[in-house]
Amino acid sequence: MKISTRGRYAIRVMLDLAEQDSQEYIPLMDIAKRQNISEKYLESIVVVLSKNDFLRALRGKGGGYKLSKSPEEYTIGSILKLIEGSLAPVACLDNTPNRCERAAECKTLRMWEGLYKLTDEYFESITLADLLK
Repeated sequence: MKISTRGRYAIRVMLDLAEQDSQEYIPLMDIAKRQNISEKYLESIVVVLSKNDFLRALRGKGGGYKLSKSPEEYTIGSILKLIEGSLAPVACLDNTPNRCERAAECKTLRMWEGLYKLTDEYFESITLADLLK
């Protein structure tokens, strides 16, 4: 499993907004400057975060983005899963139930399931608030 740039940047955007701890909307341009990330690239990420109620968006003067909930309510796992899709280490674990023809006789399936469970539990145990400390 490799976390993409989009996944890493999504976490950085969410952390940036959590650090501002503001009721104000933060312009994307400000986030892009602080994070040294292209505003255009960030736009594609915040659209996904906004459509899925991770962020609130306001257009126009005084507009920008802010967290929809408190930093304690966002797990790193939830952010990554939204942006990356599945965090499964192998494709056969992308679907539940597992639809692989070989699942019944696969000698490595339990190993991959164990890795997936560890990864999921780890990322779900970390919140934005934890990273701010």
